[in-house]
Amino acid sequence: SMPSEMLLKIFSYLDAVSLLCAGCVSKRFYDLANDNGIWLKLYSSCFPPKRMIWKINPAETETISLDCATPQGRRPGYWKKEYIFRQIATVKARVMQLVKPVDPQTGLPCKNREAIRASGLSWVIVLKDTSGKEHVMEQADLSFKDTSVTIFWYSAHWPCLNILSTLELCGVTPLLPNQNRGANTNGPRRRSLIAKYSLSNLTKTSVALGADKLVQIFCLNPGLLLGLWKGKNEIAFVTASLHYHQLLERSTLGSATLQYVLLPNEPVLDDVDPEYGLHDYNLHLDMHSGTRTCMCGTFKSLFCRKGSDIQNGYLRLTVVSVKDNAKHLPIIGTVGLSWRTDVLKGHVKDCYLMDVTVLDETRKPFWCFSAPVNMELSSSTSGLYDYMGHIYTTEYADSEGKVSVDLVWLEETKEYFVINLVLYISTKKVNSWYGTNY
Repeated sequence: SMPSEMLLKIFSYLDAVSLLCAGCVSKRFYDLANDNGIWLKLYSSCFPPKRMIWKINPAETETISLDCATPQGRRPGYWKKEYIFRQIATVKARVMQLVKPVDPQTGLPCKNREAIRASGLSWVIVLKDTSGKEHVMEQADLSFKDTSVTIFWYSAHWPCLNILSTLELCGVTPLLPNQNRGANTNGPRRRSLIAKYSLSNLTKTSVALGADKLVQIFCLNPGLLLGLWKGKNEIAFVTASLHYHQLLERSTLGSATLQYVLLPNEPVLDDVDPEYGLHDYNLHLDMHSGTRTCMCGTFKSLFCRKGSDIQNGYLRLTVVSVKDNAKHLPIIGTVGLSWRTDVLKGHVKDCYLMDVTVLDETRKPFWCFSAPVNMELSSSTSGLYDYMGHIYTTEYADSEGKVSVDLVWLEETKEYFVINLVLYISTKKVNSWYGTNY
């Protein structure tokens, strides 16, 4: 029953985020919150003209703003849209400046952490039950690595696993990141679907990646870990490992229901080089627990030869060889995955997160992933003179290639050594990338 003039006066004291929220109350509030006079005042205060021919006091500025917003001027909501688009463009320009410098070792932007914070980007998981109800869980913590970010979710109020059907991993950005800074989750936000996972019959259809005294963890590709309390079949935590390669695009340019589609690479055939596509690869490898790095290394000038190194649809790139002990690498500390909740924390042994970044000869990201893997005890023991101990193997495979790692455990020094590391890259991937026919 309050007159519109009084509501407009009240709305004139609100910030942009509060105005957008007020517009969701009712049709009348929506029309009033679209008032051009209010939004022009906000626009003028945030984006003043670069040149001022004469000075105007604040009272005159308000009068001019309200006069410009008469019905004969712009249509309702015009300055609201202008304000939002200008805010988004300003933040986008700042993010683009941050992602321009590229690390020569990884081929990825150097300032990913700063770009993520500047954009206000965060991540949520959306749990859907069989009745269609959504349970949105906000991220609890982040851990930044050289080539990936690890996101943690833990809560005391998870929905029952038995009634859940799917889990959606989404990036969320505030509609007005300059105002929101990602701190207020009640403001208007955009959601971008990154991946969707099925939770139906999880414990029956999936094999546990590892376990400790309290939890067992299950891996859902790509890059998601689900921790369940032992004996209860209840969720303890969720962890996602996301590689930096096109992470901002995947987390912001999709929609709530559709993933962002990566642009295909356009092959440029080099007829001068007969070995085009077979040599000068670079590998950046990071092994970590989610919070602590176990090993980080860069390997350059990797190659393979036609014939013996191309078999069964894969190009074989030997990174570390058993025979060349000068390249064997130590693993720092105990290998395992760290987890935590509001009150408990733990460490699952013989599992870790592997970040792989393969660059082509132009130092362009060629094959990138971040995934949880585990180590399995091999039936054979080391026959090398320098290493007398048990051998553990790690295998990873996806549609673009495979990774095989052999580690030996030295009981005397209580450490692992990487004694064999081989990349197998799909010839289909190579042919599509380079326009070749291997």
